[in-house]
Amino acid sequence: MALSAEDGQLVGRGLEGVYQSGRRLLSRSRLRVFDQEPLVLQGRMAASDRARFLGAVRTPADLGPDPGATVERTRDADGTERITFGNATGRPLRLPVELALGTDLAALGAVAAGRAGPELRASVHGTGLRWSAPDGAQAVVTADPPPKDALASAGVLRWELLLGPGARRTIEVGVHAGRAARPVARSGGQCLPEGLAEGDDPRVEPLLRTSLDDLRALLVRDPAHPADVHLAAGVPWRCGAAPAEALWAARMLLPLGTQLAAGTLRSVARAARTGAGASEGRVAGPLRDAGPYLPPVCTGIEATLAFPAVLAEARLWGLPEQELAELLPTAERCLRWLRGAAGESGLVAEPGPGAGVSRAETQAHAHRAALLGADLLEACNRPGAEEWRDWARALRLRFGADFWCDDPAGGRPAAALTAEGRPVPVLGGGAAHLLDTGMLGVGRTAEGLLDKVQTEQLARLLGSPSCDSGWGLRGLAAKEAAYNPFGHRAGAVRVHETAVAVAGLAAAGYEREAAGLLRGLLDAAEAFAYRLPEMYAGEQRTAGGAPVPHPAACRPAAVSAAAAVHVLVALAGIRPDAPARTVALQPVRCAPLGAIRLAGLRVAGEPFAVRVSRLGLGMVEEAAPGLQLGV
Repeated sequence: MALSAEDGQLVGRGLEGVYQSGRRLLSRSRLRVFDQEPLVLQGRMAASDRARFLGAVRTPADLGPDPGATVERTRDADGTERITFGNATGRPLRLPVELALGTDLAALGAVAAGRAGPELRASVHGTGLRWSAPDGAQAVVTADPPPKDALASAGVLRWELLLGPGARRTIEVGVHAGRAARPVARSGGQCLPEGLAEGDDPRVEPLLRTSLDDLRALLVRDPAHPADVHLAAGVPWRCGAAPAEALWAARMLLPLGTQLAAGTLRSVARAARTGAGASEGRVAGPLRDAGPYLPPVCTGIEATLAFPAVLAEARLWGLPEQELAELLPTAERCLRWLRGAAGESGLVAEPGPGAGVSRAETQAHAHRAALLGADLLEACNRPGAEEWRDWARALRLRFGADFWCDDPAGGRPAAALTAEGRPVPVLGGGAAHLLDTGMLGVGRTAEGLLDKVQTEQLARLLGSPSCDSGWGLRGLAAKEAAYNPFGHRAGAVRVHETAVAVAGLAAAGYEREAAGLLRGLLDAAEAFAYRLPEMYAGEQRTAGGAPVPHPAACRPAAVSAAAAVHVLVALAGIRPDAPARTVALQPVRCAPLGAIRLAGLRVAGEPFAVRVSRLGLGMVEEAAPGLQLGV
């Protein structure tokens, strides 16, 4: 990745630099022409992996206010940069060009913590410069055409470019980690085909287009299994393995095909523990902050519970039988782990510092895994389906008795139970996961942990000003004592949770609350140029205001970009059952964005397109041969 200010200059400030595999290969790249920095006229993203900076250069021969030379810098995420100079005068120009380079070869974590260290001394190497760190890391800069001078002590490359009237000359500079980098195709066309959204609201088209562009830039390959592609969690902070985020993003992108989900599931399956013991079937994952009221949450448990649910839904979207058979044993191991982890209490508790605490969100994941896992086992003629349905029924009874907190306002679900069984009556965005029941065969949704009255009350709470900031769902309600609009899970708007709430509310029939959150999310997307960050401040929306960025948010982030697909498909209410050759449509009847058309989707491995009218009526425009419209 490459990070710079809008002028395109890298001056070593903060996170600026070119990074590869978590190492900063270049922290400084400062361009000067005629011993002055170009006047930057425009800096913008040309794509998710490319930025363009256009500037002007005053020459000593300029007589009036018009600059005589232009400079365009196009920087790619892999560190390649093309610097093109243009002569806008009617006479020859000799341009003295200087590029000052430097690096500390610091790890991303050290840069983020302010412990990057001093710049290293360069040495001349080939057509450029090289730096070496004490731990053996290297960075090499190459230039074409070769510079006239290379000053290692100053880290400077110099050229003298002669440009005729109207001519253009280009210098190409590349940086790599001590060896020539082999380009990797980044189109992502097979995993993420081109989707199309259009309708009365003109913002749905750029939202989907930008989100897919960001997602393709986040695709990574398993080095040991290059055929398997999954999504990195986000840039710049979370480029490494993150099984839970990868699975949630792959699940939300199932309407675009099952190939990404299959690669993600295979990659996660290799991280699941095998052999005997209590940890068999559990996916490894780090702890993550869960907010001011709860201990850290284990992302490995979240991924373990997500695995059978994602596989079950991938089957409904059209996952080939061969891939399903390959992944089914891992799903069964995940379910066996769940049975052992729940034990006699029937609740899944957190390990580590918060041992014994049972989060409501985790119980929702476990309940969904049980019901969707049962559906999967039954469809694949594997034993245990009825036992898992019984287990889920018992969890619903336990949850209703222990997690629901009655109060004069109608009650609320507790965020967790302590190890002693006391409820933690805190309301936050995590409660949205109680509405995400998952999809079963023939267009049905799985039963939730809450009954109808409790679901209606939760919908009312999520749509209230305390939870709905006007830009999306807060991670913690504004009325809670520890509310902080910038808190990761203490009040900031998390895009993934907002999308889960929109889809869950719409599926449960609470369209007014779903529409309110959806409009806020779309307004925020517009303010962020349709590149939604992982989260942003949960401050209350005011007239003429704009959502405030969060300084520690990833942007782009896989789950945020995938959320665009999730909410648009939720509007259309697409519920496929590819093995049964049916697809049901249950659009949001209030049509909060007016008429909308989605194309480029895939159901049963074939193109699928749907249109929803302003009256909330759905119509299939394109589908696989023999696919029947279900109820």
